[in-house]
Amino acid sequence: MPVVRHLALALGVTALAVGIGVAVSDVPEDTAPATVEPSVPLTDVDTTELVAQRAAFCDALPGAAVTEALGGDPVDEASYGSGDRAALTDRVEDVSHEFSCSWRGEDGTVARAWLFVPPVTPATADSLVASARRAKGCTPDPGAPAYGVPSLALACEQAGVRTQSYRGLFGDAWLTCELSAPTTTPAAASPEALTDRAGRWCVSVASAVEVAG
Repeated sequence: MPVVRHLALALGVTALAVGIGVAVSDVPEDTAPATVEPSVPLTDVDTTELVAQRAAFCDALPGAAVTEALGGDPVDEASYGSGDRAALTDRVEDVSHEFSCSWRGEDGTVARAWLFVPPVTPATADSLVASARRAKGCTPDPGAPAYGVPSLALACEQAGVRTQSYRGLFGDAWLTCELSAPTTTPAAASPEALTDRAGRWCVSVASAVEVAG
């Protein structure tokens, strides 16, 4: 199978194939089920040549991608844009220079993504990767698929919550996405389960920020 290089094109081709299958079936047109785009695992995508636009992207994320990441409909969501005053971390509130959005499921699962607005050079990206590697309670995964160039995959566990994150440079845009869940939930029943679901979520995020080619 060829490596997927343009996410929007790959997903569109898949959806077209599914649509053709429905059209030639014996299901009456008025009762045919709605086509739902299947998610794509990160292991099937080559992100090393993707370029992202440093612009608002939250509205471009499909609701189905959010629902799949959470394992159900969101019960809460939050977002902020460049220039907004926001809680950037648990301890820091300041004027934002990024676009960020997050959704929380009923069981405590949280899907989040954020994109820097200022351009990032490869040298600065290397520094961001080195800094993220030192995060408390986190372990880098050197065997993870790339998420931009350079990139870093982190598996973290603290206070009964597992988090899988991917971050990297897409052109001159620094993008991070993550999925966290209590270890008692199906999403984080095992590190492998969370890694797979997080990878699919991050493919949707990369598709939402990708510059149309």
